[in-house]
Amino acid sequence: MSFTYLTNLPLEQAQRDYPLWLAEGGFAPKTERLPTARAAGRVTVQAVYASLCAPHYPACAMDGIAVQAADTFGATETTPVTLAPGRFTVVDTGDPLPHETDCVVMIEDVLWEGESAVLHEAAAPWQHVRQIGEDVCAGEMLLPARTPITPAAIGAMLAGGVLEVEVFTRPVVGILPTGDEVVPPTDHPQPGDVLEFNSAIFSAMLEEWGGQARVYPIVKDDRHALTAALTRAVKECDLVVVNAGSSAGREDYSAAVMEQVGEVLCHGLAIRPGKPAILGRCGPVPVLGVPGYPVSGILVLEHLLRPLVEGWTGRKAPRREEAQAVLSRRVVSGLKYREFVRVRLGKVGEKLVASPLARGAGMVTSFLKADGILDIPQGKEGVEAGEKVTVSLLRPRQDLDHTLVMMGSHDPLLDEVADLLHQQYPQLYMSSTHVGSMGGIMALRRGEAHGAGCHLLDETDGSYNTAYLEKYFPNGGVYQVECVGRTQGLMAAPGNPLGLNGFGDIARPGLRYVNRQKGSGTRILADYLCRKEGVDPSAVYGYEREELTHTSVAAQIAAGTADAGMGILSAARLYGLDFLPVCVEQYDLLIPDYAWDTPPVQALLAVLASPAFRTRLEQMGGYTLDRPGRVRRHF
Repeated sequence: MSFTYLTNLPLEQAQRDYPLWLAEGGFAPKTERLPTARAAGRVTVQAVYASLCAPHYPACAMDGIAVQAADTFGATETTPVTLAPGRFTVVDTGDPLPHETDCVVMIEDVLWEGESAVLHEAAAPWQHVRQIGEDVCAGEMLLPARTPITPAAIGAMLAGGVLEVEVFTRPVVGILPTGDEVVPPTDHPQPGDVLEFNSAIFSAMLEEWGGQARVYPIVKDDRHALTAALTRAVKECDLVVVNAGSSAGREDYSAAVMEQVGEVLCHGLAIRPGKPAILGRCGPVPVLGVPGYPVSGILVLEHLLRPLVEGWTGRKAPRREEAQAVLSRRVVSGLKYREFVRVRLGKVGEKLVASPLARGAGMVTSFLKADGILDIPQGKEGVEAGEKVTVSLLRPRQDLDHTLVMMGSHDPLLDEVADLLHQQYPQLYMSSTHVGSMGGIMALRRGEAHGAGCHLLDETDGSYNTAYLEKYFPNGGVYQVECVGRTQGLMAAPGNPLGLNGFGDIARPGLRYVNRQKGSGTRILADYLCRKEGVDPSAVYGYEREELTHTSVAAQIAAGTADAGMGILSAARLYGLDFLPVCVEQYDLLIPDYAWDTPPVQALLAVLASPAFRTRLEQMGGYTLDRPGRVRRHF
């Protein structure tokens, strides 16, 4: 019998019901008294009242002399008043106002004749004097309840005699990583080791939200060990997160153990990623079981743990800004789930363009690269390319308005360009989405990118890109900009253990090939070489196995899951692979007319022509440069 989750609870219902259910079990924030000077960022439990006036004495507000105002009456430029010693007192800012004086004359307005003070202007009673309670009066409310304590609030409380303040504690959140295959982070993992970095991600999130993470040692997939660890954690922590073991594997014990130690309210949310989440409690302590995949865990904590932490601390993060964007590629979604899709964003012309990132729940880098989240409601089959969507922003809108949007063929040099661009023009950013050369051309035709990397071979004459631009831009409107010549070839394992001699050897029996995606320039080159070498692609094991970047192809070969694949020399060098050169191809950047005169594109061209760019490519190897940034042709 196949596994079924206990529930398929909509996220909105879980967000509404879980806190209520926890409150019934006694879940409530705790408080503590802190020295006021150490209370920054905390939230007041009750209203805070001043116990002193500030200032608590009449204080001199200027450096000068304290006098009786009446003694200065009649003073003018032509009839000055001279005050003999004893009729004034020299004071500094903050000094108590001397008895029998009622004002201060600034030192700049005093002339001296020996030890006498000469005034050419009359003083007014109480000028330059801070009266008792001018800033704060004893008994006055300084802060209402449930108010974040700012640096200015600390100053006001101390001035008002409040030396301690009652605040909500920072909740201690226990994190229990689990799994036989899970190991602490290392730079030399063994095959089968899964690096445990989720707890570091979750801890950083909790710090941002105002909580304190307590990470426990990794618990193996043993029901008794997990029971003991969870029992300990709920005694020591205010909330607990059990990471992994929430799904349907034979050693996924989280739900059973949570039920044994406490109660399970929900096992299974109608969201993707994050479906296997478990909502439970052990007495007053919430226990949240989250999937082991990092993206799933991040989303579940963001939507269900964060409200609990914020409700405890009283700190509520501002609602994320939303923006309308145009989707660059179709996204398919299941009707049973509410799906969260990470997207890259950039403003092209007057529209914000959203490009979906890889959707794997284990791809934590998709959150690193994401500029926003597309929320596809439950019951909707997906979103079509070109459709307007609402995106929750992960970056400030002003940064997106200054982001250069590149689509098309992948090359590691684009990452170097992005780094140099931001170094030389700190207000500018660059996002690059790898959709292949043809995907880049289509993005330019739709007005959804500032530029595209392209290396499309014309088999009739061996030229690159020009024939495709003539075909897809018959009315012109695009610049063909020189970037680099790059060496393409067959990548193989170090030492070339199979003794490969050239591209034609990919058809050898037993050889495992890894390819690039259809529409990429490298795939078009491979297809051409198959025809030229008489290789039947259907006879090549792995020819339909597709990767989106040169580095991902190289990574598969380096890991031993493939024996060979087409790619560029710089990627082979990065992974220490053998390399059999096939050709030097022309890799151009295509810039549409509508983007050519924009500051980001002109900055890009300046970076391409810079010595720093040339130096980086020479270090990477596998590139030839003539005049990068030069216009080959304007269509």
